[in-house]
Amino acid sequence: MTQHNETHTHFGYQEVKKEEKIFKVKEVFDDVATKYDIMNDFMSLGLHRFWKWATCNLSNVKSNQLVLDLAGGTGDLTKILANKVLPHGKVILSDINRSMLSVGRDNMVDSNLLNVDYAVGNAECLPFEDNTFDCVTMAFGLRNVTDKDAALRSINRVLKPGGKILVLEFSKPIIDVVEKFYDFYSFNIIPYMGEIITGKKEHYQYLVESIRKHPDQETLKKMFEDAGFFKCNYHNFNMGIVALHTGYKV
Repeated sequence: MTQHNETHTHFGYQEVKKEEKIFKVKEVFDDVATKYDIMNDFMSLGLHRFWKWATCNLSNVKSNQLVLDLAGGTGDLTKILANKVLPHGKVILSDINRSMLSVGRDNMVDSNLLNVDYAVGNAECLPFEDNTFDCVTMAFGLRNVTDKDAALRSINRVLKPGGKILVLEFSKPIIDVVEKFYDFYSFNIIPYMGEIITGKKEHYQYLVESIRKHPDQETLKKMFEDAGFFKCNYHNFNMGIVALHTGYKV
């Protein structure tokens, strides 16, 4: 590997220094935090709510467990998981972006969920002790991480033995005609939708590009295995537009 590749990474289709990406991603989510949920509903035609519900349902969390919702943002998964682990369990809503976490905290307070704690944290070096969580979820956050392998190793470290990881992320459509339509919709509709709703066309251009740079299903599965997970698998939603990857800590 060249020194150039060791020091640079992608920010959408741009190439930037690794230390710059975290600040660029932060700027994106600072600017869209208050409109994030509305934009998700428009972009996915509401389907993101089903994908997130399915993820939480497949987590199989129980009432006495501790769950980490990583890159949890506005708290869609946290809300479902917090209700699932009642009355004795707890969910930690964690995000690297304080603006997103602030919106998430407000949403949990509005929902009167008292079994949720909050933590600002980088997925690549999580601020938790080894063998802490029964389950870690991450929805639409991994593609924004600079070092995805480091993040998966970090998640493995904080999971208890036998604990489960669930990563929901945009992926690669498995049917050519779906992929062509998806590309047209993504590059020709979503950025302009972002401009109308948030005033930030360029941020949604980045988000669309970040999806294309994200590993496909089989590549991400191999990354799970390389990070130390076993029984790794994935489930495609909507013909592979989104995939849910799962695995367990040894």
